[in-house]
Amino acid sequence: MAGENGRTVEAALLVTGGMALFGLIDNFMRLAAETGGLWQFHLLRSAVALAVLVPVAWIAGARLSPLRPGRVLLRSVLNSVAMVIYFGCLAFMPIAQVVAGLFTAPLFVVLFSVLLFREPVGPWRTGAVALGFVGILLAIGIDADSLSALSLLPVLAGAFYGLGNLVTRQWCAGEGTAALLLGFFGLMMLWGALGTLILWLVPLPVAPGADGFATRGWVAPEGVFLVMILVQGVGSLVGVGLSIRAYQIASATVVAVFENALLVFATLWAIVLWREIPGPVEALGLVLVTAAGILIAWRQPSAAPRREAA
Repeated sequence: MAGENGRTVEAALLVTGGMALFGLIDNFMRLAAETGGLWQFHLLRSAVALAVLVPVAWIAGARLSPLRPGRVLLRSVLNSVAMVIYFGCLAFMPIAQVVAGLFTAPLFVVLFSVLLFREPVGPWRTGAVALGFVGILLAIGIDADSLSALSLLPVLAGAFYGLGNLVTRQWCAGEGTAALLLGFFGLMMLWGALGTLILWLVPLPVAPGADGFATRGWVAPEGVFLVMILVQGVGSLVGVGLSIRAYQIASATVVAVFENALLVFATLWAIVLWREIPGPVEALGLVLVTAAGILIAWRQPSAAPRREAA
């Protein structure tokens, strides 16, 4: 159990560090959205990440080829499709609803853990996930009046993301982090290329400024947009790598709770950078999200998660 506790603490530190980094660099996306296009951003950001990953992995002697290509491909498809749905929804839905849908992922992690992998999920982990989810809803200020049938799309993104992270733990624990990064960013670059090609063949109306981010086709990558491509390319490579490693060494239901820290860090950076101070309800939500992570850290699972035989 001591070893399991140690891995849980390490995973918590890894994923929290990744969420802190994402909270910082994602705050600058509003600047990139003013002049850039979403699909071009995915394409170029992933290209930058791969341009850094491949030579660094080669120098460090890290393995880029997966041990089980089919499982790594499945994991890459699940997580990349989640991101495609998530960012696509931003084109026609309020961001609060989109974020709420994506952050149902911890609930799907628990659900799929029980249904697909027969992993024991005790009341403490279940309660912590539920507490974190309530905190998310309060933090983003979603209400019943803003819900519609379209809300199911970001929830679908949350389901894909949760299942992808669970597959990372159950089926890809022995894979190299570099190989998983290569699979994820490779598919993200593919989706970005497809979206850019479609917008070139069938141009859509583009609203001015950030409102045209999702439908804007290819533009010259320069200025703030170019800087954000480079920052996001390197930053997302580090952040996704930390999250992947966390899911490889600890229970997915545990790690998923700590991913909620993204809302906390994003809010803190927004206060520092843009002076966007949350109201009392939103602040309460952030407190609940933080409490969920502390609860999981204090109360370890009663049984070690089931592991696949080598």
